[in-house]
Amino acid sequence: MDVEIGRIILRDRASVILVENNKVGLIKRIRNGSIYYVFPGGGIEEGEHPETAAKRVAFEELGVIVNVSKCIAKVDCNGTQYFFLAEILDGIFGTGQGEEYTDNNRDRGTYLPVWVEIEKLSYIDVKPKEVAITVQSIFN
Repeated sequence: MDVEIGRIILRDRASVILVENNKVGLIKRIRNGSIYYVFPGGGIEEGEHPETAAKRVAFEELGVIVNVSKCIAKVDCNGTQYFFLAEILDGIFGTGQGEEYTDNNRDRGTYLPVWVEIEKLSYIDVKPKEVAITVQSIFN
């Protein structure tokens, strides 16, 4: 759900943290000349539970069906963002068909699903950094 306060839109979001073979699934973003990484995620729709949103977004952005387990982080930044550990049950990582891939009018940079070695999380620009550090502490 979106709530507008002044010019800031508050939107709760849900993200998945996928870890396989000492790598974490991220979205590499290239936007306005900057390169950074984010955990796959998106907005929680009206009446949707964060866990359900995380599953939906994993399919839209990555093309995978996931099992969501515990929430390992909540970050307040223009709304609450929930980060859930998840495992891939089915699908092929990188085959998402969400609007970020199909809407040519969005003009919001590129989205590229990638696997990144967990030990590299402290060396690359991952947003939010505190969640990358938490993932490193859990899986190293």
